[in-house]
Amino acid sequence: MDYSDGTALAALAVVGFLTFLLGVAVYVVTAYFLMKIFDKAGVQGRWRAWVPIYNFMVFSKLGDLSPWLVLIAGGAAVVLFWVPGLGTILGLAMHIIALLAAWRVGLKLQKEAVWVILYFFLSPVWLGINAFDKSRWNLNVPAAPWAGNAFLSDTTTWAGIPSQSPAGGYPANPVTAPGYVTPPPAAPPAPPAASATPPAAPGTPEPPAAPEPPAAPEPPTTEPPTAPEPPRA
Repeated sequence: MDYSDGTALAALAVVGFLTFLLGVAVYVVTAYFLMKIFDKAGVQGRWRAWVPIYNFMVFSKLGDLSPWLVLIAGGAAVVLFWVPGLGTILGLAMHIIALLAAWRVGLKLQKEAVWVILYFFLSPVWLGINAFDKSRWNLNVPAAPWAGNAFLSDTTTWAGIPSQSPAGGYPANPVTAPGYVTPPPAAPPAPPAASATPPAAPGTPEPPAAPEPPAAPEPPTTEPPTAPEPPRA
């Protein structure tokens, strides 16, 4: 009896089950890290971090991006996955949305823009660091480059999720202010002044120092002669 087919099916079943368990574990860890980041941002209701798709809609909203972009791209990827190449393009679009949102969320958690590279390669590690470090949520960051775009920018209002517009508006950016003039580049430092005496070549003995002139002799000091005493009477 040939058991090769049964063995292959059993191996596929084991691999599929292990893959499913790994996916569940990654999702649980990711949702837990999102929950901690949502706490820092003041999001009410921890359940938001555990709902698939919706949790990344909230993450996108915290990153100043329209949350509907996630829903549109994700829904289109599910419906049109059978179209050759289109599913890949939509999946790439979702990844770009997540990167932009992570960049903005990182800025609000006092992270430099270069941190988004870590999210690109190891997003769970990026989420874990921002979830448990001592950073605090700060809205006083410059506005996103797409702030004026009605399609990309976040214009939704959801109960339980604080508005991401800081009080008094975003800090002024002098580069984009009217009349801004780019400052001229700094002048290079002046070269050191050339010495009057050229430096001696290596190995050349130094010339002897000029002898000091002899000191002038001091004039002799003589006391004036004493007048003779007059004769006594």
